[in-house]
Amino acid sequence: MALPRTLEPEVMDTAEEARDYDAMDHAQVNARFCDDLLASGARPARVLDVGTGTALIPIELCRRDPRVEVDAIDLAGHMLALAERNVARAGLGGRIRVARMDAKATPWADGAFDAVMSNSIVHHIPEPRRVLAEVWRLVRAGGVLFVRDLERPSDAARVAELVTTYAPIPDGTPEVRALHERQRALFEASLLAALTVDEVRAMVAPLGIPADAVRSTSDRHWTLVRVKP
Repeated sequence: MALPRTLEPEVMDTAEEARDYDAMDHAQVNARFCDDLLASGARPARVLDVGTGTALIPIELCRRDPRVEVDAIDLAGHMLALAERNVARAGLGGRIRVARMDAKATPWADGAFDAVMSNSIVHHIPEPRRVLAEVWRLVRAGGVLFVRDLERPSDAARVAELVTTYAPIPDGTPEVRALHERQRALFEASLLAALTVDEVRAMVAPLGIPADAVRSTSDRHWTLVRVKP
């Protein structure tokens, strides 16, 4: 049995939080996300990224496939400011459109996207059912929904183990150590706010998404992958 869920703020919207998040080393995780999305059979041209943060995944995806264009949305203004900077630096301003928007109610028509993707946003949302229903609505027939997030551990000892493994505090200046301590606190809070596989399965069942579409895919993540009939 997992620990009780402890909610964290839905929007990370201070300048410091945005800088700390952008400074984390996401390269390996983002590369695997894109690898797994493309391995799912997705052949996306128009993509929606929900909870884009600083737009690192859209940038990675566009570098891998020249056909891809991405609408990248988030509610956090400071995150989006860094996203716009990152997109401009990557020279992808013509293919990635960044917008401040609530994923629980978007303006697009049903089936507007070849793929809807989201990485590590679900745990921020107090009641994720509305977001999961909305992103499923936006996937066209034959398109793919690809959602990945942290999976809440079963006990405090497992939380501590994951935090020690993936958010170590390195030697360095006081400023460097303070940065990593903040990043560590963010990671721990996110683990405690995350959902379990069974909770996600229960939320998507009314949408007609089968239980086997949601699986544990690492020692700390679950992934939802479903092609829309």
